[in-house]
Amino acid sequence: MVTYTKRDIVRTVADKMDVPLNQAEPWVDSVIDALRSKMLAADPTCRIELRDFGVFEVKETKAKPKARNPKTNEVIYVPAHRKTHFKPSKRLKKFLKIPLSEVKKGK
Repeated sequence: MVTYTKRDIVRTVADKMDVPLNQAEPWVDSVIDALRSKMLAADPTCRIELRDFGVFEVKETKAKPKARNPKTNEVIYVPAHRKTHFKPSKRLKKFLKIPLSEVKKGK
């Protein structure tokens, strides 16, 4: 599995915009900070829609009064909380539905 870091994204933006890395880094940081601050400010839910990429959502979960710890089999209470969810755009979904055999042939 390939893991991409923020530094890889900065490199991609710098190459695409034809600017040095130290100039592209604040742009990427600003976008990530803006997304983070919107999600942290979710009261209690929010939806961030980026066309042709997808939707980030902060959703509420219900409390689970009778959840089970699989390790000890103990019944525990899990309080209501929030979680993040990402739903890819139609364009990404279409790409992700391509069978792996076809993707590997293209390499």
